[in-house]
Amino acid sequence: MASIVKHRKVNIVVLEQDEPIGEHCKPGDIAISAAADGWWTSFIGEDGAVDSYDIPYPSYLEALWAAKAAAEFGV
Repeated sequence: MASIVKHRKVNIVVLEQDEPIGEHCKPGDIAISAAADGWWTSFIGEDGAVDSYDIPYPSYLEALWAAKAAAEFGV
């Protein structure tokens, strides 16, 4: 089940494996999603487009800190 971490007025939506980003995120959100190969950090654009980093993080905490750092810069 998706949960939300709020940081600097940005929603960081934490998704379990196989939860679709489009069902839980809106433009301006950052998604952290679990996958078999790690934790992916994705950004939802104003038009709903999803852009992700090239590789996943090995842990949830690393992905969360990356998302919080991105929120600091107002993504």
